[in-house]
Amino acid sequence: MKLLSNLKNQLKNSWLFFAFALVILILWNTNLLFESLSLQERNKMELWGMAQKEYIQNPSSSNLTFEILQRSGVNPMIQVNEFGRIIEFRNIEWNIKKQDSTKLYSILEKIKKENDPILIQFRNGKGDLVVNQALYYGNSSTLKKLQYYPLALLLIIFLFGAMLYFFFKTSRIAEQNRLWAAMAKETAHQIGTPLTSMVGWITLLKEKQKKSIPLIEIEKDIARLNLITDRFSKVGSIPKLIPSDLTSVIKETVNYLQKRSSEHIKFKIQLPNKKIIIPLNPQLISWTLENLIKNGIDAMKGKGSLNLRLLEKASEIEILISDTGSGMKKEVANKIFKPGFTTKNRGWGLGLSLAKRIIVDFHKGKISVLKTVLGKGTSFQVLLKKAPFKNSKEQEKK
Repeated sequence: MKLLSNLKNQLKNSWLFFAFALVILILWNTNLLFESLSLQERNKMELWGMAQKEYIQNPSSSNLTFEILQRSGVNPMIQVNEFGRIIEFRNIEWNIKKQDSTKLYSILEKIKKENDPILIQFRNGKGDLVVNQALYYGNSSTLKKLQYYPLALLLIIFLFGAMLYFFFKTSRIAEQNRLWAAMAKETAHQIGTPLTSMVGWITLLKEKQKKSIPLIEIEKDIARLNLITDRFSKVGSIPKLIPSDLTSVIKETVNYLQKRSSEHIKFKIQLPNKKIIIPLNPQLISWTLENLIKNGIDAMKGKGSLNLRLLEKASEIEILISDTGSGMKKEVANKIFKPGFTTKNRGWGLGLSLAKRIIVDFHKGKISVLKTVLGKGTSFQVLLKKAPFKNSKEQEKK
């Protein structure tokens, strides 16, 4: 298994190295092509400058000189004299009758930044500089487009990489979800067999002796185990949300846990004196509250105060669960809902990740660490949406 994992890592690293090398090769070839085209355009402009110099020296030059001067190519060109005044321009959209010359000079300033000028100079027999002109030229449209090619390529590679990352991440999460669902259902199956036997033994005990408090509590624990088994067996399926009283769900969950907690844990519960009917799955909400309360009890190490408060707002219900435990560091609080993350020596780190899935994915609510201070405790916040039901008033009366 370890060998297979190492092989997968090596293949992954090989693909990353190959992709990186391919990108570098493409960018390098693009740069070579850009330099080659830039050099070709430079040679053409120098040839045009030589032809211009030949024409100035000898106006009755050969037909070849005239041919070169007529074929100026596609590069924008501006020729200036020794004082910087424009004496000729080509391949530039400018109308002398409709446009001001300032626009032409602004174009000149732009193309000055693109390439070095080609000097057109001529000296007489005495060595005096008779002609001192400069030819400025800009890059062709093809060369300008090629400049942005590496950026476009990197953008495409980035988008492709992001798509691959999203695909593999989604596949991995889906695989984890399938694994958890299979493990949960197998656990439910394994618990179910001895649980059925326990139910039978309890029935026999009830027939032979009167109901006692320990027997009643054992019966409640078995009912709780049945409930947990039912929860695990339904993991992976979409739960049904029905109009239910959230207050009753909280009372039942807290009462069950309070009886099975240390006497040194003080429970302070603040609930409204009325039913709060909202769409929820009672079993899953109870499971979530149980996880949050148990985490608080574990953090207090058998002694402290646990507070639970239910607040009804205009469009949502807020549940606040606070403890006086050890608290958490900020980096721990940021990871607390991630699957597999745990600060305990035992456990799989699935409780709070499942709680988040129940609240966020199934009930479209929110769950978060509202506040945590090292050595003072932690507060969790759960927000559930309210939804108006036609028969809500009737259900409240019942």
